Amino acid sequence: MGKEDAMEKPLYHVDAFTNQRFGGNPAAVCLLEEPAEESWMQAVAAEMNLSETAFLFRENDGFRLRWFTPTVEVELCGHATLASAHVLWEAGYLWAEEEARFYTLSGVLTAHLQEGWIELNFPAILAEAADPAPELLRALGIREARHVGRNKFDYLVEVGSAAEVRALQPDYPLLGKIPARGVMVTARDEEGDYDFVSRFFGPAAGIDEDPVTGSAHCCLAPYWAAKLDKHEMTAFQASPRGGTVRVEVAGDRVLMRGQAVTVLRGMLL
Repeated sequence: MGKEDAMEKPLYHVDAFTNQRFGGNPAAVCLLEEPAEESWMQAVAAEMNLSETAFLFRENDGFRLRWFTPTVEVELCGHATLASAHVLWEAGYLWAEEEARFYTLSGVLTAHLQEGWIELNFPAILAEAADPAPELLRALGIREARHVGRNKFDYLVEVGSAAEVRALQPDYPLLGKIPARGVMVTARDEEGDYDFVSRFFGPAAGIDEDPVTGSAHCCLAPYWAAKLDKHEMTAFQASPRGGTVRVEVAGDRVLMRGQAVTVLRGMLL
C-alpha cells in the first residue's frame, strides 16, 4: 500500500431518524485509525457542509466519538451518533447484537440495534424556566410563548399549536445573535399522529435549521413527559426534511429510537 492509499479514510453519508433516503438529518461519518488534529477535523466538517460530521476511532472497549458542525465542535449530537452506530453495524465493525459504546464530551453513550431501530441512551438535559433573551421571540416571529426555558445548550420555547411550529420563518441573522447554541420551538400535536412536534434553529452554531436534532430531544422528552404524564412518546421534528424520534424517559436518561439509511460510501483522500 502506497503512502497516499494509507492516508485514505472511509467516509459515509447517512440520513438519520428516517428510513427513506433524502429524509431525516444527514450526517457524515469518518472512520479513523487514530486520533486526528482538531483543525483537520474542522476543515473536513466544513468541506462536508452538513449539520454534523462525526469522527470515530477505536478506544478501550468502544470508540472515541467527536462531532463537528461546519464551524464548531459540539458537546452532544444525537443524529450523528445514530449515524455512527448505523455505520459500525452495517460495515461490519460490530456484530448486530453488539453494543456500540462511545466515549464523548458528554460522557459514555451507548446504542443498541432492536428490530430495525437504533436505540440511543443519552443523558436527560433539563430546561429551567427562564426569561427570553432580548429579541428572542421577535427573531422567531412569535408574538406570545406559552413557556420559555433554558438548559446548558439551548432555549426551549413552547407555542400554542403544531401549526404555529410548522409555519415559523425565523429571522436567522437576528437569531444568530442570541447567546445560545440554538433554540427549540415545540408544541403538543393535538390533532396529529405524534405526542409533540418541534423545530430546531442554530444559526449561532452554523446551522440555520437542523432537520432532526437528537440532543434537543434530551430536553424535549422530559419536558413533555411531565406535561403529558407519559414516559414513552413519539415525536416529529417538522423541518422540511422531517424525521420521527421515539423517546422514553428513564430516570435521568432519555432513550431515543430512530432509523438510518446510508446514502453514500467513499474514501476521504
